[in-house]
This record gives sequence, C-alpha cells and structure tokens, in this order.
Amino acid sequence: MQVLVLLVSFFACTVGAICGIGGGIIIKPVLDATGVADVATINFLSGCTVLSMTLYSVLKAKLSGTSTIDPKTDTPLAIGAAVGGLAGKELFSIVAGLFPDPNTAGAVQAGLLLLITLGTLVYTIYKEKIPTLNVTSMVACLAIGFALGVCSSFLGIGGGPINLVVLFYFFTMATKRAASSSLYIILFSQATSTASSIVTGGYVGVDLMLLAAMVVCGILGGIVGRKVNSKIDDKTVDKLFMGLMVLIILINAYNIWKFALA
Repeated sequence: MQVLVLLVSFFACTVGAICGIGGGIIIKPVLDATGVADVATINFLSGCTVLSMTLYSVLKAKLSGTSTIDPKTDTPLAIGAAVGGLAGKELFSIVAGLFPDPNTAGAVQAGLLLLITLGTLVYTIYKEKIPTLNVTSMVACLAIGFALGVCSSFLGIGGGPINLVVLFYFFTMATKRAASSSLYIILFSQATSTASSIVTGGYVGVDLMLLAAMVVCGILGGIVGRKVNSKIDDKTVDKLFMGLMVLIILINAYNIWKFALA
C-alpha cells in the first residue's frame, strides 16, 4: 500500500507541476479511496507533499530566470491565500466536529470536491467562449486569494483546479502562465496551513517515514513536471488537465459511495 501511495504522490506532483494544480487534488481523493489513514492525517500528508513540490518549482523557476510571476498581482493573491488557508483549516475542524463519525466529514469533502471539479471541467471546455476580466486592484487580489485559500485548505487539496479557473476568468491568463501563478499561490497557502498543523499538533499519528518518502516523491515530481511543461504548449496542457478532471470526478464519486457505506 505504501508503494502505491508513493507512486500516486510522484504522479500527482508531476502532473501538478505541469498543469499548476499542485497535486493535492489527486493525492487527497486517491488516499481517501485507499483508506490508508483518517481524513485529517491524509490532509496533512497531502499538504506536505504538495508544499515540497511547489517550493521546488517556484524556487527553480526563480533561480533559472524562467519565472513568469507578476509580483503586483500574484503576491497579493498568494498572501490572501495564505490567510485563507488558515481560515479554511479552522472551518474544516468546525465542520468535522459537527459529525460524530469522521467518515461524514470525508464524504462532505468528497462531495464538494466532485462538484468543484465538475464545474472546473465544464469551464475549461468552454473557456474560449466565456468573457474574462482583468482585475488589477490589490484589495480585489487579496480577497480573491483569501477565497482560494479557504476553499483549498478546507478541501485538503492545496489549490488545484480552483486556482486555474479563477486565474483564467479574473485575470485573463494563458494556461502556462496561470499554472505558474497557481503554484506560487499554492506555495503560500500550503506553507501556512502546514505550519499551523505542526504548531497545533496536527501531525500526531503521522508515519514520519511515509511523510518523508512522499515529500521526496513530491520534489521528484516537480523536477519531471517542470521539464515536461517546458516542452509542451498550452493546448496540450489543457487536454491533460481535462483528462485529470474526469479521473478525479470518478474517484470522488467512489469516495462518496465509500464514506456513505462506512
């Protein structure tokens, strides 16, 4: 089972680095489906893995001079997402506390993730026909980033497809430019969320050897993903992204059924 988890982590972070979806959108539902750990532990493992990949990807792009980050837009988005990440984590704790059975919280996450992924797929298919905006206000960027952080942290996915749709619509970004910005945003939100988990003891019960191995797989996925991303065009990235959305929808549908029966 651990070998499967590591393979999933590597694959998720590879395609996450290519498409800008982080990887948590894949790791989270797949680990839920395997039942390798409880929902909170899976959130932590997924978050740390995604954090390692985004940290590598952002730093590598910066050091190599290939970064497309625009500090005027992306940094307020990232700061807002970092604060939102903390709020989303608190929100999940509140929602999880409403149910005596942790599987119910898992079912809620899976259901929301399915709806968001389906909406993302539909938007991506028709995005060429949808008018977009060009937001420049720092306050608006902070607010949008906050909303992204809340959603990603609550769902335990680190950002993923939600980021891309928002960047497409509100900032009229091209696919690969949006992917780069998304990873930057995920880095900030995931860093604060992970730090909060460590401070509050959210890592208790986590298999540290498995965690370390997943982090290594995350970095390796980032290395491979960056190389692939540099060799393909926006249309190919879009096709890969849409294929992943279909796969994730199917996995989340299974998870809803699984949690409902548990």
